[in-house]
Amino acid sequence: MAHSSPSFSASPGRAALLAEPSALHPALWRARSGPGASGGEGAVPSGFAALDAELPGGGWPVRVLTELLLPEPGVGEIRLLAPLLAGLAQAGRGVMLFDPPAEVNAVALAELGWPPGQCIVVRSCKPAMQPGPGGALKKPSLRRRGGGPGAELCWAVEQALRSGQAGAVLAWPGAAARPEVLRRLQLAAQGHEGPAFLLRELAAQSQPSPAPLRVVLQPAGGDELALQIVKRRGPAMGEPLRLALAPVLSERALAKARLLPVVAWRSAPATAPAPATTRRPFAA
Repeated sequence: MAHSSPSFSASPGRAALLAEPSALHPALWRARSGPGASGGEGAVPSGFAALDAELPGGGWPVRVLTELLLPEPGVGEIRLLAPLLAGLAQAGRGVMLFDPPAEVNAVALAELGWPPGQCIVVRSCKPAMQPGPGGALKKPSLRRRGGGPGAELCWAVEQALRSGQAGAVLAWPGAAARPEVLRRLQLAAQGHEGPAFLLRELAAQSQPSPAPLRVVLQPAGGDELALQIVKRRGPAMGEPLRLALAPVLSERALAKARLLPVVAWRSAPATAPAPATTRRPFAA
C-alpha cells in the first residue's frame, strides 16, 4: 500500500517560526545572536550599560546559574549586584542570601537603594557536638543527600530555586560546590523566574561548571571593579571591562587605594589582596 509523504510546504505558522526560531522554546539560543542580544531565557538589566552589552541577553540571565569568581569577599560584588537586587526588592520580591561571608549591614544596603526588609539571610546549620564513646565529642552525620560540609546549605539553595518564591538567590557554597551539586542547582535554576548567583573563590575558575555564565571579578583601585567574562554563550570576551561602583570609601581610604597597584589580571593568585578600603560589613 502506498504511503503519502508528509508535506513540508511553508504554512503561516511555520513561516513565523522560521522568521523567529526562539518561539519554538524559551531556552533556544542562536550563536549568531552574540552578547547583548535578547535571549529566549530572559535577562534582567544589570544597571551598567557597558556590562549589559557584554552579557548574553543584555543583562543578568534568569533560569540559569551565574558564577562570580572572587579573589576574596568584599571586592565590590555587592555593589555590582546592587542595582539589580535593589530593583527586585523595591518591587516586593525577596532576595535570599545563603551563608554570606559577613553580617548584613542594613544601613549600607538601604544607602544602595536595597530595602533591608526584602533581604532574607539563611545560615547553614552547624551540627552540635554529641558525646561519643568514652565521653569524646563527635559530629553527627549529615542526613541530607550528598552529605559532607555544606550539604544542608546546598539543599536549602536548591529548594529555594525550585520554590519560585524568591526574586533572586545569592549563595556562597564554598567547598560544597562539587560537580554533582552544581548540576542539581543548575537544573533547579531552570524553574526559577529570576537570577541566581554562586559566589566562589577564584581558584574555581580552573574547575568545570554547568553554569552558562562565569565572571571573574578583580579590584581595580578605588571604587572600581574589573570584570572578565570567562564563560558565556557567544564569542570570547576580549579586554576586561572596568566599572565604576557606587562610592563607599572615605577620601583618605580612596587616596590610599589609588596609590596601590591594580591587581594583574591573568597572573593574580587566588589570594591576591584587594586595595585597602574602609569596609562596611557585606556592603562592599
